[in-house]
Amino acid sequence: MPLSTWITFVVASMIIAISPGSGAVLSISHGLAYGVRKASATVLGLQLGLLLIFTIAGAGVGSLLLASEPAFLAVKTIGALYLIYLGVSQWRAAPAPAAAAAAAPVAHPAFGRRVLTGFLTNATNPKGIIFMVAVLPQFISRHAPLLPQLLILGATTVVIDTIVMHGYALLAASMQRFFRDARAVKKQNRFFGGVLVFMGGALFFVKRGAAS
Repeated sequence: MPLSTWITFVVASMIIAISPGSGAVLSISHGLAYGVRKASATVLGLQLGLLLIFTIAGAGVGSLLLASEPAFLAVKTIGALYLIYLGVSQWRAAPAPAAAAAAAPVAHPAFGRRVLTGFLTNATNPKGIIFMVAVLPQFISRHAPLLPQLLILGATTVVIDTIVMHGYALLAASMQRFFRDARAVKKQNRFFGGVLVFMGGALFFVKRGAAS
């Protein structure tokens, strides 16, 4: 793979990773709620979901998915409903009273639960599939072996997205001191819950034609 092609892909991956999306919102939300160390499990899940989408697109299955209206509709609906579910759950989450929080550590979701949340957020995102199917072929040469190219591009995508998502989580975690009382936590939950619901609703309007 030419160095110029890889550098162009790096730039494209950075722009996509930095652009606001459900993964960024989830990283910020969990960084603010759990701290950057525990939010790392969420970021891990996001990368596993991203790798799944990358593999699907690289194998050509993504093109078949986009060509099938029922299959695309199913993925889109599952992804939208899952984001809405996450949003409603966060909106309704009861903040721990300040006194109780000071007396005892707040229970956080288990490691596996945080990984699964991140994984499902990316894995059920049809916009990610559309992007991969539309953009990935532009960086793959037909005159070179496919697998090494996919490994290089996949590793690049995951490394960049991991750094960016951790950056979002770290930035949010640094603001935890401003959200210690129950009223602030409630506002935080409702804000991020509302954003996730909005993003879930927006997925219903994603069209297959967006990839063309």
